[in-house]
Amino acid sequence: MKHPWKSRDNRPLQTSLTIDFLLFNCMLLMLVLVVYLFVQKDIAEVIREQMTPDPNLSVEAGAYREELGQGPESERLLKSGGWLELLDSGKRVIRVVGEKQDEIQVYDEDSLFQGLENRSDQLFYYSITSVTEQDSGAAWMLLKIPRDVINVSINNEFLVSYLNHSVFFYVFLVSGLILLLIFVYSYWVSRRIKKPLRVLNLGLNRMMEGHYNTRIALYAETEFLRIGHSFNYMADVIEKTTEEKRLAEKSKQRLMVDLSHDLKTPITSIQGYAQALIEGRVTDPERQTKYLNYIYTKSVQVTKLITHMLDLLKLDSPDFILRIERLELGDHLREIIADTYGEIEQKEFELHLQVPEEEVYARYDPELFASVINNLIGNALAYNPEGTRIRVSVIPEDTQIRIEIADNGVGIPKELWTTIFDPFVRGDESRTTASGGTGLGLSIAKKNVEKMGGTLLLESREGEPTVFVIRIPK
Repeated sequence: MKHPWKSRDNRPLQTSLTIDFLLFNCMLLMLVLVVYLFVQKDIAEVIREQMTPDPNLSVEAGAYREELGQGPESERLLKSGGWLELLDSGKRVIRVVGEKQDEIQVYDEDSLFQGLENRSDQLFYYSITSVTEQDSGAAWMLLKIPRDVINVSINNEFLVSYLNHSVFFYVFLVSGLILLLIFVYSYWVSRRIKKPLRVLNLGLNRMMEGHYNTRIALYAETEFLRIGHSFNYMADVIEKTTEEKRLAEKSKQRLMVDLSHDLKTPITSIQGYAQALIEGRVTDPERQTKYLNYIYTKSVQVTKLITHMLDLLKLDSPDFILRIERLELGDHLREIIADTYGEIEQKEFELHLQVPEEEVYARYDPELFASVINNLIGNALAYNPEGTRIRVSVIPEDTQIRIEIADNGVGIPKELWTTIFDPFVRGDESRTTASGGTGLGLSIAKKNVEKMGGTLLLESREGEPTVFVIRIPK
């Protein structure tokens, strides 16, 4: 089943690991940020709860509302340089307790709120509270203290105790979460690499067990896909080579069986007739001549069979040397036909040679090409009756030269077409004369053509039941 996340397919492994590492860092940064904000919130709460002013001086305006400038608190305030301002409802200064150190007489909302923010760059510390003095008309009391005389401290005994516990707690928490995140990241990366490697390992194990039809499908990064394609290509080659080897071995065994059978019959006949002559059982001179002719014919058949067998084995030999040249085909074909013309006339065959007048060039081995033409013409002469018409044509094509050797004889049965080029396959049952062919001629012809980079096919046309078509490159 294909991985549901397809984005990593056909992507370099380095890119995937880099993206994973960046995602890991982003998650780690988010984790640290969340923990930091959480700790910051807790610390802010603790500081806000535990912050107290200097016990020698109250910085809250509400602490002076009752005294209104007369009392111990007010005395400490005035000694520190601070003062109190009574404001009416319009935020105008109507009374000052102490020595006023600025010249502000009227406040607006914005300036008053800014002062109450008590920023570190302000000259005075602000605090305000509401008052009710009906006679004087005051509505607010504003406390101002110079910032340089305020000693704001934090009662940190509880805070330090709390933070000691909190720091360790958060250290362990953050460390645990980071370790968990690292484990998840490591597992994810190792799984990404391990999964395709496991598929490859299973495929190799099956190949080692002899299952050469094994193929693997990987859904991973580019590097693993290339390895998968290479594995499948290797498996294709091994399977094809193994099958070819099996078929070759089977063909070789069948070849030896067929050769033994085809050699045994004529040799047995030769031995029988020779033994009859040696023992003197044949005294009639005419009959002796007949026996001797029969022995000669059978010996020629055995010689031809052995020669064809050697030719077939020679083609499969690694020592075979192929001499392909670009040569003029027309004149060479005329010479080959001229060498066989005597046998054609002797059997009273009708020959039609159709070769273009202009020069026709092709790439072929002259010796192998002559062997192919001789085999095909000899096949037609061996299996057709007298008076058969043989046509030999040369037809130039775009990238190849087509040579057709056709006859209007008895033809080859359709059921033999798929095996006619196999060794020891004959068309004797459909021919009028069984001349004792070896059954190797067409197999040798096909191998010769394929060695030259061409093809040999059997076709049938109207009026010509047997048409052998040779194509060789220009």
